[in-house]
Amino acid sequence: MGTADIGVLQHRRVLESRDPEMTRHFMASKEFYLDPRPRAVPAFDFAASAVYLPNSYLGYIQYGAEVAVHVPSGRQRDDYFMHLPLRGRAEVVNRAASIVCGANQAVISSPAGHLMRSQAGSARITLSLTAAAVTGQLAALLGERVREPLDFAAAVDLSSPAGRRIGRQIRLAIAELDDDALPANPIMASMYEQLIITGLLLYQPSNYTAALERRATQAAPHDVQRAVDYMQGHLDAPITLADIVKASGIPGRTLLKHFRDHHGVSPMRYLRDARLARVRDALSRAGPADSVTAIALTWGFSHLGRFAVEYRARFGESPSDTFRRSRISQC
Repeated sequence: MGTADIGVLQHRRVLESRDPEMTRHFMASKEFYLDPRPRAVPAFDFAASAVYLPNSYLGYIQYGAEVAVHVPSGRQRDDYFMHLPLRGRAEVVNRAASIVCGANQAVISSPAGHLMRSQAGSARITLSLTAAAVTGQLAALLGERVREPLDFAAAVDLSSPAGRRIGRQIRLAIAELDDDALPANPIMASMYEQLIITGLLLYQPSNYTAALERRATQAAPHDVQRAVDYMQGHLDAPITLADIVKASGIPGRTLLKHFRDHHGVSPMRYLRDARLARVRDALSRAGPADSVTAIALTWGFSHLGRFAVEYRARFGESPSDTFRRSRISQC
């Protein structure tokens, strides 16, 4: 792999193979149909990685050689696919257009199938989101049932502020969830999935963009307090935007606007900060059998290096400092 790919989901490797036929069977089992160009077979060098979230997966993929991959519209999974370039380029052909994934442009393909022609030596980050998860999040943001199929604009300008934010959210999720070979922490996996889906819905143009913008109205204080109370009462479990919307009784888009206006953060950031506060409280009361690692994992922080940095930035000391002071006070 090229230097740009070092560290991308390195602990989540699914398959490495220089055998096109083996790779073809592997991909067919997942309803992807591989067609390597005969003259390019000697250069074939397949590698795939994936980390699985509740309703999606993030992956890394390379083929080495020039190939075509067909994703049929009749497959059992009805995923939205997003391809982000790491090196080289690929052409994605769907019902709307032919779009190049490369340089500063990613591609989203709605659940109607697509064909990808991958350039030799190229590599990508892939994101797959089930239609149910995306439309469910859209309904939560709108505060009403989704009546028409969601259709994103296919091209994502990664050099734009919105595109940079989407790309940053995906890379943050990869960094958090690929810390080691352990299963992804369910609290963090759910949080990052919510972050990515919400970011796509709010920042990538679609046929629902205008409706989402209309929903950014002011919320009553008691409605928002219900949301805060619900989050505070469920910090030890995965929480979705749909859960918070149901508890508050207001559309998710309105809720997001209120949190930005009055708390300066999104509901998901508020959740993370609240969980950090719970960690601090637990460290301050830690017993002989406790440890910093066990307490952090309990509240969903599996990337311990990143957790320590966030903790110090928020509280002005390391988690171990809080833990050590607690143990001294008990002596």
